[in-house]
Amino acid sequence: MNAVILSQRTPEGRYDLVLNRPDKFNALSESLLANLKSELSKIAADPAARVVVISGAGKAFCAGHDLVEMQADRSLDAYRRLFAACTEVMEAIAALPIPVIARVHGVATAAGCQLVGACDLAVASENARFAVSGINVGLFCSTPAVALSRNVPTKRAFEMLVTGRFIDARTASDWGLVNTVTAPEVLDAAVDDLANTIIAKSPGAIRRGKALFQTQRERPRAEAYALACEVMAQNMMDENTDEGITAFLEKRSPVWR
Repeated sequence: MNAVILSQRTPEGRYDLVLNRPDKFNALSESLLANLKSELSKIAADPAARVVVISGAGKAFCAGHDLVEMQADRSLDAYRRLFAACTEVMEAIAALPIPVIARVHGVATAAGCQLVGACDLAVASENARFAVSGINVGLFCSTPAVALSRNVPTKRAFEMLVTGRFIDARTASDWGLVNTVTAPEVLDAAVDDLANTIIAKSPGAIRRGKALFQTQRERPRAEAYALACEVMAQNMMDENTDEGITAFLEKRSPVWR
């Protein structure tokens, strides 16, 4: 069985990717990373895809890299390949033209916390805990720091990186790492609500919007505005935008094409 299970795509275009190493707290082995990247590539090629939900099987979301596997080959080349493979997955999430939601329960540590940060949105159970804990074993979580520092204020992120301490779900929400915190029994309902809300919007607007959002964040303000102006102008030419505005003016629900 693959480390990553791809559920059957719903007719509405929702994909569910489940990290399936529950006995290892869904640690990111090389095979899991390869399977996850493969599934993301398949979704990227599906023009009817609308949203992705990433979750973990068992008691945890993801405990980061597989330390046993990392100790099996202590060569520099092996570590370069591993961290490059993990980075490719995180970049694939950013490049995916549709929103990716992390459904988080239990622990999300080190590269698991990085995965939460790499997703566009995150919904967490009250029992979720987050840490970049590599420093506890002598390893500064450099690659998780990239995603973490793009979600969490600078001093908060650095504190997590140099102490390895856990933060709870409410703190993660306050700091910007997750969007919503729910009771465990309604976690799935909260994820469904967010996914369904996205699916209900114009597909083209969501795809253009994610691409623009990812790109403009790294640009100087004036350049970001220039890019955003062009994207909005192109968006206005979409027949679904015409339908959406017309429906609003006519006080009815839009019918997306």
